[in-house]
Amino acid sequence: MERILLIKYCRLLDENPMIHIVFTFPCDPEFIKNDIRVKPDLDAHGALGDAGCMSDFILWGFFALDGKVATFHCSFLSSLTMDITAVGTKGTLHVDGFVIPHEGKEAAFSAASESGFNEFVTCWVPPPSRHIVTTDLPHEVLMVREFARLVGAIKNGAKPEKKWPTLSRKTQIVLDAVKASIAKGFESIVIAY
Repeated sequence: MERILLIKYCRLLDENPMIHIVFTFPCDPEFIKNDIRVKPDLDAHGALGDAGCMSDFILWGFFALDGKVATFHCSFLSSLTMDITAVGTKGTLHVDGFVIPHEGKEAAFSAASESGFNEFVTCWVPPPSRHIVTTDLPHEVLMVREFARLVGAIKNGAKPEKKWPTLSRKTQIVLDAVKASIAKGFESIVIAY
């Protein structure tokens, strides 16, 4: 899903949005026993480095709005969930399947602005609007296409773009800060770039 589209709808949230992101999926015992992602000596971040980096990356779009509170939850031990919920003083945004859409080529999100209850408190007025974003190709194919484009540009004499290394580094800084916070008994960690 396009980050710009999400940012557009996040502006409806108004002041001090709270963003919560969940990316979890269940892993079988064989995965837990043998996969590199759960071996601290091979990949020290585990679910945080796998599912957490997707959640963390999404936060960059929201923080372009000077968000005040953001949390994310990631796990290899919970049911499959890929949700974003953002709540502000004047609106809400909910994104389903933000990593892999439920329907493959369609991703959905809903947005509500200044909603309340009807007279009998049986429904929202106005109700959230539901939006469908379609794509011809899966996210993974688009990632490979972008990588091939970048390599092709360098082969043709262009300088490497700074966008992806910058976003990757910022993502790693947040993941490292989360690990440091856990190691220090969940103390707040100041992130500086």
